[in-house]
Amino acid sequence: MTGLIRVVDYETTGTPEDADAEIIEIGTCDLLLDTMAIGREWSSLVCPRGPIPPVTRAVHHISHAMVQDAPQLREVVEPAFCDGLESGGIMAAHNAEFERHFTPDKTLRFICTYKCARIVWPDAPGHGNQVLRYWLGFDDMPDFDPVKADPPHRAGPDAYTTAFLLRELLRHKPVDELLTISKFPAVLKTMNFGKHKGTPFAEAPTDYLEWLRDRSEMGEDVKFTARRELQRRRKAQENHHKGD
Repeated sequence: MTGLIRVVDYETTGTPEDADAEIIEIGTCDLLLDTMAIGREWSSLVCPRGPIPPVTRAVHHISHAMVQDAPQLREVVEPAFCDGLESGGIMAAHNAEFERHFTPDKTLRFICTYKCARIVWPDAPGHGNQVLRYWLGFDDMPDFDPVKADPPHRAGPDAYTTAFLLRELLRHKPVDELLTISKFPAVLKTMNFGKHKGTPFAEAPTDYLEWLRDRSEMGEDVKFTARRELQRRRKAQENHHKGD
């Protein structure tokens, strides 16, 4: 397959739920699909219109002084989203719903490396990109530069690390399947709540899974995982009856 996937990461002044949240840093890193090589790396601070709240500054440590002379968002749209990437092209991000919300070009398709990692490596010790970096051994790869991957929670380093994660995912799933996985909520392995906390969804009582699916106020990831497990059980029963 030819072409590229552009991995993107943003640092912002808030979350998608915040009405005035803005991008204050963009980082991108291309994965070249014909060679599976890491391509162009690019990043830029962005000058916001409003303030940077302390709660978000505590995550990325970007100060007002750092961005006051940075370009406006409209000035970095070309290198971030257009150069070498066609309209309707493919981008990737770890927790892509966040990046999708802030991306100006709504025609771009997104691979969510977080959701895909949960499918490909359900037994990983965690699914943050830094946990996966060390669990998958990126620092031992000959083309991985740890200097470019640090510090975490900055757009350029996080995009760089996620590009290697995307490459590892593509060793297990084709692009089209990763895009499909990314359209749905995340699949969870273990319950981290309630009376069955610590229990894998695959071992939870059926009536509890039905309650999660139909009557609980849990998030979409929990409801989706419960529904998926119930469907798996139903198909297993049907196949068992066919074999009798």
